[in-house]
Amino acid sequence: MSDASRPTIDPKLLELLVCPLTKATLRYDAAAQELISDQAGLAYPIRDGIPIMLVDEARRLDTAA
Repeated sequence: MSDASRPTIDPKLLELLVCPLTKATLRYDAAAQELISDQAGLAYPIRDGIPIMLVDEARRLDTAA
């Protein structure tokens, strides 16, 4: 999918969203379409422009890199 056709996150929504596990702020990774919680080491997927803020749906970040 090209960058132009990828849904984007509303910046105001991003300001409101926090990690459900740590309540820390999130970092938006537009290329991977994920919201990153550096504190929890999790990446929450964004599907069709909707953040999936469930710990069970999050991907563990590889902290070894």
